[in-house]
Amino acid sequence: MKMFHRFWFCLCFWRLVGVFGETFVKVGHSVTLNSGLSETMDNDLIRWRFENRLIAEINVTADRFSVYDDVPDGRFRDRLKLDKQTGSLTITNFTFEHAGDYSVYNNTVSKRFWLSVYDEISVKEGDSVTLNSDLTEIDYDRIWWRFEDSSIAKIYKWENRFSVYEDVPDGRFRDRLKLDNQTGSLTITNITTEHAGRYELMINSMSRMRKTFFLNAVNEEISVKKGDSVTLNSDLIEIMNGVKIKWRFGAEITLLAEISRRDDGVSVYENVLDERFRDRLKLDNQTGSLTITDIRTEHAGRYLLHLGPKHLNLNQSLKAFSVSVSDSVHYAV
Repeated sequence: MKMFHRFWFCLCFWRLVGVFGETFVKVGHSVTLNSGLSETMDNDLIRWRFENRLIAEINVTADRFSVYDDVPDGRFRDRLKLDKQTGSLTITNFTFEHAGDYSVYNNTVSKRFWLSVYDEISVKEGDSVTLNSDLTEIDYDRIWWRFEDSSIAKIYKWENRFSVYEDVPDGRFRDRLKLDNQTGSLTITNITTEHAGRYELMINSMSRMRKTFFLNAVNEEISVKKGDSVTLNSDLIEIMNGVKIKWRFGAEITLLAEISRRDDGVSVYENVLDERFRDRLKLDNQTGSLTITDIRTEHAGRYLLHLGPKHLNLNQSLKAFSVSVSDSVHYAV
């Protein structure tokens, strides 16, 4: 997976410019942008901008702490929290329209942040999913859909050209892609595990926009009798070098276990979630499959297997499992 970093450089006699790479924020979550200050000084004037528009400022001398959440177009309304001690800014309930270029300036320091937003979607194998552009109609020059590193669909409005590339990569999308010519949304039909991964929508216009989706194909819906064990199979024969595997659970996507082949590190986190998994997790060092023993109703829910390069914090989802637990399991006849 490639990550693109935007860098700015400025040399001044009195101002130090700090530059940070791309940060991903999940839809609905919060993110805090650190000012770099441990506390504000008496003469500090701190200003936060989004795409060069002022959204918050602290004037210590005037004892004024202000957020301007009605600009631009009200998208930040009730979402901005300004730390009066440090000058750091928190954006809550993050959505796609909050992605972009943020900067903070004070008397001596300037920092810039590029925030990207992503959503995670689970789809049952064989079903369809629509990745929404959130546009009512296309007012932009170009719309570009990518899966991992391959282009799978493009819209060039000025040429009235609408294209899907179903034969790349390796033909896995053949007869499965439907592009909405009005909104630019993309539908993938008959989902299988090979369609799981990272999808990116790039919109080239006067303002830059990008959306990232991580698609999970729900491979299995598993019913387990209370007290029994269940193994969630990774379907890997062996974990390759430089790869990290993570198992997560529930709506909060809590980390349960991970393997880093580069570091030869194997970890299970049994103390999370009120220790409900204590002495119940077994991780296969070779394949990355996860076994839950002596299962109870509190272990029911969604389990996600993430697979990605060791050096990236954001890993693509490979598989998803929906586990239900009952006193007895009934099979259809």
